[in-house]
Amino acid sequence: MTHPLVRQLRFTRGEFTRALDGLGDADARMRLGPMNCISWNIGHMAWQEQRYWLTRLQGGRVLVPELNDLVGYGRPACTPPLEQMWAAWRAVTEAAEPFLESLSSATLAEEFSAPGVPIPLTAGNLLQRVIYHYWYHTGESMAVRQMLGHTDLAEFVGNIDQEAPYIPEGHA
Repeated sequence: MTHPLVRQLRFTRGEFTRALDGLGDADARMRLGPMNCISWNIGHMAWQEQRYWLTRLQGGRVLVPELNDLVGYGRPACTPPLEQMWAAWRAVTEAAEPFLESLSSATLAEEFSAPGVPIPLTAGNLLQRVIYHYWYHTGESMAVRQMLGHTDLAEFVGNIDQEAPYIPEGHA
């Protein structure tokens, strides 16, 4: 059975994509002030999911190597093509699904170490970090869209009551 946090991640991914529905390449690559452009946000989320689910937790897998240099944490700002970032995002999230489906409360709590990280990590902490990170960049992307004059945008927060309701611990 799918762990409730994985269901929350899937819902969050759905809200991220819903918020970007109808976006064109030119607007996706527009950088306003210090904010990231939307295509960068998409690639950055693909980078994080790849880093966590494929590289750190599945023995070093790197499906889309250019994400590390293009949209990794601390990299210089850039404005990558929208379709390239969506393709990377789809490839990474699809590749992560079997691993995510295998997670249980026990495996989410297991500690592991990662190079350059001074404290032990758990897949559960990483899962929460990814979910919150998606919401951060969803809001940033929606702000960019509003500043670009887009109208009829998705409203917060979608159909969470049916798609990702609260499930009490032990009822997963």
